[in-house]
Amino acid sequence: MIYTCTFSPSIDYTTYLPSFKTGRLNRAQEVQLEPGGKGINVSRVLARLGSDSTALGLVGGFTGAFIKDFLEAEGIRTGFVQTDGTTRINVKIKASVETELNGPSPDVTEQQMKALQEKVANLAAEDWFVLAGSLPGSVPDSFYEELAAYCQERRAHFVLDTSGPLLLRLVRQQPFLIKPNAEELGDLFSTEIRTAGQAAAHAQELVEQGARHVIVSMGGEGAVLASEDGAFFAEAPQGTVINTVGAGDSLVAGFISAYADGADPVEAFRTGVASGSATAFRPDLCERTDVEALLTQIRVTPFEEQDVKK
Repeated sequence: MIYTCTFSPSIDYTTYLPSFKTGRLNRAQEVQLEPGGKGINVSRVLARLGSDSTALGLVGGFTGAFIKDFLEAEGIRTGFVQTDGTTRINVKIKASVETELNGPSPDVTEQQMKALQEKVANLAAEDWFVLAGSLPGSVPDSFYEELAAYCQERRAHFVLDTSGPLLLRLVRQQPFLIKPNAEELGDLFSTEIRTAGQAAAHAQELVEQGARHVIVSMGGEGAVLASEDGAFFAEAPQGTVINTVGAGDSLVAGFISAYADGADPVEAFRTGVASGSATAFRPDLCERTDVEALLTQIRVTPFEEQDVKK
């Protein structure tokens, strides 16, 4: 079973209007209401690719109920822990210039953290646990480390998509997959990633520190996969980028879905890149037909040793 976990989910309230003027009444031409959060996006794309998952995390109030009902209507099982506060609403204003207003996450109690730990404690060998996004301010970083340790003890596949110093600490827990983007990878090593070769070199450092697979997303420049078998580069397919929100989450979902179905890491990487690109080329998360249409355009090649440079 695949489990995704989102600590700070949201309802994304997106409004579309030709122009936005502060201090005045603005009338939207169209609005969309959808659940948001990196782990939730992974579960939604997994469902579209034909893979079952259970969405875990922390939700509360009428907004939390909306997220639960929305996911279950899409055929996604949920196992959320209820919080005392109300799940946040993020407002996205799509006009000539994009504006975002993100609400605060509710505080999380020790009892609620323990309830989530108990769910993770039920993981079995070969299950997947996808920990995505940042922690609310009321949750200590050590909680991520405890969840990672549960996965290691139970021989479950631990997938991590977060950033910052916490990521480096969790690499020692031997995650099956981590997915920083080029900027996040550069921040880890106090440098700027300008080339795929640099990304491959630093990704291999993370493999040496414990990560089994590292995927570095580089937007239109493609993506890099590093593992014990070496480093590989995937060219980005041709297309018009409409929306990058959820593209990285789609990459993670595509990799997991293909690998869980028996693909080798390189082929799973190719499916992941196709999934991330398919989402970037749509106003919403990708559909399976979009991914399949792009697969033939994804060319994956191994790096030569001289091409991997810091």
